[in-house]
Amino acid sequence: MAKRDYDEDLFEHTKMTFGEHLEELRKCFFKGGIGLAIGMIIGLSFANEIVRFIQTPLQGALATYYHDQSQEKLFEYADKKLGSRDNAPPDVLARLEQRKEIFEMFLWDQDDIRRRLGLSAPPAPVYPSGTSSDDERIEFAESLEVKPLEPVFLWRRIEDDPRITLKSLSSEETFVIWLKAGFVFGAIISSPWVFYQVWVFVAAGLYPHERQYIHIFLPFSLTLFLSGATLAFFVVFKFVLRFLLGFNSAMGIDPDPRISEWISFVIMLPLGFGLAFQLPLVMLFLQRIGVMSIEIYLSKWRIAVLVIACLAAVLSPGGDPYSMLFMFVPMVGLFFLGIALCKYMPRKTDTDEEMMNSME
Repeated sequence: MAKRDYDEDLFEHTKMTFGEHLEELRKCFFKGGIGLAIGMIIGLSFANEIVRFIQTPLQGALATYYHDQSQEKLFEYADKKLGSRDNAPPDVLARLEQRKEIFEMFLWDQDDIRRRLGLSAPPAPVYPSGTSSDDERIEFAESLEVKPLEPVFLWRRIEDDPRITLKSLSSEETFVIWLKAGFVFGAIISSPWVFYQVWVFVAAGLYPHERQYIHIFLPFSLTLFLSGATLAFFVVFKFVLRFLLGFNSAMGIDPDPRISEWISFVIMLPLGFGLAFQLPLVMLFLQRIGVMSIEIYLSKWRIAVLVIACLAAVLSPGGDPYSMLFMFVPMVGLFFLGIALCKYMPRKTDTDEEMMNSME
């Protein structure tokens, strides 16, 4: 049978006017908004637990920071007072290696320790005002020819250290954080319904034989979004925080993070990863509407990699090399996955002919 010309009259009854498209958009927007509102109400019910949960990456990074700081102070003391870090007190090292405790180290003269314990001893020297550092106390003690100072380690569990607790600097800040946490969690749990409404609107502009792809695109889109957000929260945060806190350690500035700034960072980084992971579907959509083709994707892959690198720099709010790298590498893999999808589900220009043939 001779090949027939493309016959749009076959699908004439399925076409929609511009007004009908707007009405469909209004319905999908309204339904998606209702689902989002219900999700946010549920999210506000668990907002307190959510705030505690999303603090865990930062608290873990701060615990590691102050643990390493304690160990470095111990080695500095051993190098300076005991000749070598190999002479560091083994019991102190053993407790540090368990990574459950950290300490603050003070130096006191032996007589002062005895006096504080209620034992008989000569009066401890009175240090002049301004001698607050250990080095100044040692210098002053040596000038008075008193006995050498003894290290005193004050231990605390890492989780009880106030320095790993996030701070709020205003009374209304915690309320805003509570709202943000509830809204974000509500958006996550309602995202399947919202994504479904988006694809319902997209499907309204497709031919009937193309609408079956909504059952593939919807779960695939949702899976990609959640995969990107999960990668950011459980993997990327660890390296990003280690990189950023490294500057505090190098400059000798202890971090004092605010909960509101951390919440904003927690929201933006997973969101950026989730959106970036939609790349294969965007490629497939452009191929389906005839803007791009598999041949163009393959011939311009070098340019695509450069564009992906630029997108990784823009979509990663941390601005650090770790978040950019963790976004760049998966996106390159997703680019070639998008090519595979385009090959698996090619754009058919003669679908109507096949349907007409089957009708005869």
